Amino acid sequence: MIMLKPITTEKAVRIIEIDNTLVFEVERRDRKQDIKKEIEKTFDVKVDKIKTLIRNNKKRVYVKLNKKNPAIDVATKLGIM
Repeated sequence: MIMLKPITTEKAVRIIEIDNTLVFEVERRDRKQDIKKEIEKTFDVKVDKIKTLIRNNKKRVYVKLNKKNPAIDVATKLGIM
């Protein structure tokens, strides 16, 4: 089980609206393939691409969703929007 902590900064919200991308904080040892499977299973969406960024010993994951799955809908379910 991967712990997905949504990031709710202004930049993250702008990315949701403009780029159809969600931003999560995960454990550093989690792999892209595992994160992709977990997000697709948990939110019932199709993931197009995953980018990772490690800063201050924390890993941020940028998850670009398929155009058929609006990120704003997932963000609403999470309580971000």
